[in-house]
Amino acid sequence: MTYCVAMRLRAGLLFASDTRTNAGIDHIASFRKMYQFQIPHQREIVVLTAGNLATTQSVMSVLNQRLHTDGEHLLNVPSLYDAAALLGRTLKEIIARDSHDYNGGVDFGANMLIGGQILGEGPRLFHVYPQGNFIEATEDTPYFQIGESKYGKPIIDRVIRYETTPLDEAAKCTLVSFDSTIQSNLSVGLPIDMLMLRANQFEMAMKPPHRIGRDDPYFQALRAGWSAGLRKVFDDLPNEPWFDE
Repeated sequence: MTYCVAMRLRAGLLFASDTRTNAGIDHIASFRKMYQFQIPHQREIVVLTAGNLATTQSVMSVLNQRLHTDGEHLLNVPSLYDAAALLGRTLKEIIARDSHDYNGGVDFGANMLIGGQILGEGPRLFHVYPQGNFIEATEDTPYFQIGESKYGKPIIDRVIRYETTPLDEAAKCTLVSFDSTIQSNLSVGLPIDMLMLRANQFEMAMKPPHRIGRDDPYFQALRAGWSAGLRKVFDDLPNEPWFDE
């Protein structure tokens, strides 16, 4: 299992993913789940992956191979919508190829998030499903999660607002969301890769994602402060009035 979050806010885009994969409690490994594509000053595209690791790695390998052909690829499609459609077709193609005539009960499915900005349009974000179709983030629903999403969703729902949330607060909220997920599910784990792209500010070279490991002082302080704050708020809440009646 994995956990990935992507947000499209007025301030820009945020992407975060854990790095844990597992095929049982005795087979745990770390793999990168964030991929970047860029033409300086023209386009910045980020893909997050969750699901069958063989499927997601094959999809990303095919997408990278096609960058060197004359056909359609992520560095020449005219819009982020077309990038999401290309990702969806590639994902569907790989799943059909690998699952053909296979009856072993393996789930070849994967979900992917693709977002970024292409010169001439604003920042956009899409959730691509195993069937190849996809939906786009809106101002009402400015974020997507894939993988083990349920533990980290409540904090995001309470905090994130498209118009008013700056990227630094979005990053803080996202890390609290990851901490809540890590606390409740062993299949999600550190390190976390995080990348932020400010709207309409195309970089000469996209920075690599910031990696947050177990000894990261900010993450440890955030984790301790959030736990202590929750405990204090809980202690300050009134007890029920009817138990001894």
